[in-house]
Amino acid sequence: MGIVGKVIGSMRKKEFRQYLMSTHFWGPVMNWTIPIAAIADIQYKDASIISGKMTSALCIYSLAFMRFAWRVQPRNMLLFACHFTNEIAQVTQGVRFINYHYLSEDKNDESTKK
Repeated sequence: MGIVGKVIGSMRKKEFRQYLMSTHFWGPVMNWTIPIAAIADIQYKDASIISGKMTSALCIYSLAFMRFAWRVQPRNMLLFACHFTNEIAQVTQGVRFINYHYLSEDKNDESTKK
């Protein structure tokens, strides 16, 4: 039996079907919308519209849920991966916010002209 056969065989098991119907699976799947949106914002949105407070809140939120996903039994690695990805995306957004609002020469020059 090849690797594809083993994967299909494990997908037919009752435990796997129960996992697919649980909040242990669907909660993290729905949570993936947050890091996907953050990654899209990194690529397509201007740094001037980033909220520093919201970015900070999302960083704390993801850290808390990474810990939760690690501590809950059985460990929820799908949730952990989601919040790890979100933490990286939010830190990137935070760096963009700091660069734009505090370190950018162009922004500082415009504020002194006003």
